[in-house]
Amino acid sequence: MNLPNKLTVFRIVLIPVFILLLSWPGQDDALFMAEPSMNWVLAAIVFAIACLTDFLDGQIARRKNLVTNFGKFFDPLADKLLVMTALIYLTAFLQVPAWVTTVIVIRELAVTGLRTLVVENNGTVLAAAWPGKIKTFSQMFAIFFLYLKDWPFASFGFPIGEVLLYIAVFFTIYSGIDYFWQNRSVFADGL
Repeated sequence: MNLPNKLTVFRIVLIPVFILLLSWPGQDDALFMAEPSMNWVLAAIVFAIACLTDFLDGQIARRKNLVTNFGKFFDPLADKLLVMTALIYLTAFLQVPAWVTTVIVIRELAVTGLRTLVVENNGTVLAAAWPGKIKTFSQMFAIFFLYLKDWPFASFGFPIGEVLLYIAVFFTIYSGIDYFWQNRSVFADGL
């Protein structure tokens, strides 16, 4: 297994660590605190490390010509697992509206299904397109700031996490439509 794929697997392994930090007793108190609890800060750090591996694995894979079908499939899957886990916890802690999480989860599952169809029909793995990369970037930054309760922007009264979240929702919808439009032939061939 090459280094980019190891980084992808490492990102997946960080998800249970992230969950443990957020599941620690007393986290319900985070709802009412203006500042993030220590576990939320640690969870944000783990999340940031996981996001950094996403950036690094892609850079290394392209620069050293280590792009593999494993990486094309599992890199975006690892991102989806990480983002969906983080959003589900934010929704449970009433930090993100349920409809936002629902839209993002439905899009992520639909695109994963589309990727599976493309592999079955064409034998090729659908790589991430630019709208999907912007979606992932905006989701990850939104989540990071939401777990930090907008620090350091909170002192200025600027809800950076919320602003980035709605930018992420826009790109989530846009990139989902783009993936389906670009691969509409999969459905035409199957009819």
